[in-house]
Amino acid sequence: MDDRPEIMAKKLLVAAEIDRSFYERAAQDVRFQIIDRPVRTEEELAAVVGDAQVLLTRSFNRVTRRVIEAAPQLELIAQGTSGTDNIDAVAARERGIVIVSLPGENANAVAELVIGFIIALTRTVPTSTRELVTGVWNRYDCSTRHELSHFSLGIIGLGEVGRRVARLANLFGMRVHAFDPYISDADFSERRASRVGSLDELLRTSDVVTLHVPLTVETRRMISEAQLAMMRSGTILINAARGEVLDQNAALAALAANRLGGLALDVFDPEPPTTGFPDDPRLILTPHVGGCTFEAKAAIGAKLYEKIAAFYAGRTQ
Repeated sequence: MDDRPEIMAKKLLVAAEIDRSFYERAAQDVRFQIIDRPVRTEEELAAVVGDAQVLLTRSFNRVTRRVIEAAPQLELIAQGTSGTDNIDAVAARERGIVIVSLPGENANAVAELVIGFIIALTRTVPTSTRELVTGVWNRYDCSTRHELSHFSLGIIGLGEVGRRVARLANLFGMRVHAFDPYISDADFSERRASRVGSLDELLRTSDVVTLHVPLTVETRRMISEAQLAMMRSGTILINAARGEVLDQNAALAALAANRLGGLALDVFDPEPPTTGFPDDPRLILTPHVGGCTFEAKAAIGAKLYEKIAAFYAGRTQ
């Protein structure tokens, strides 16, 4: 007779779309009962979180104090992105709820899109597309465009995404500079970027500026009207970090005034945007898809299961 106590399955609420690689692995683990309820709003999440012990989220899920209070048995929040600014960390800590995330799992995907933005804007691809659609064949000024080795790239934040952007930019011969006060000179050397002493210096000396910082109190609106005014006329600005780190309206105004030479936004505040955008070929907009590729989604699904399983390894009921 087996006297071992029966294991009660943990209720694992999947509140965001996740790759099938997660289900393929989690479904075979008797420790978990998967409840598949993707939701989009805070109200919906608070209504379904109930008696879940594990909550799987993405950055659009607002895990507020209200949501946490609606889940009295919650033990673990597993976030399928690197940033966790959508989660009330203070409320979770007060309850002893652990938060795990996936820094770096989609970094390659984001970095590739950023390089794509740079090429599209420096070679004025959207402008050429628009002209050809209207029947204009204009190749007579093509020699005024430059190869990437002509440009100085300023990276704000040299973490998982920033370091990959630096690596790719170096392959194209760009002059790569970065501002990140939280890593060492050795890190800068390993990540193949020249250290810039201040954000102001980076903004004043870069032809292309790309943002790769987490959203914190310090980084919120770190690029606003004053910082935009420091940039060289014609600078290209890219935000594939979080919408809140950039004053979007100020950036659009700088583009309209021809102070910016190009603007690429993959992230917005709020998401989805509630206002329209100008019809400007120097503006590229994508709906927060930087980290969304087949490879990234598959890796995220598999790694999320591994992190959840590791958290409960050896634990008793």
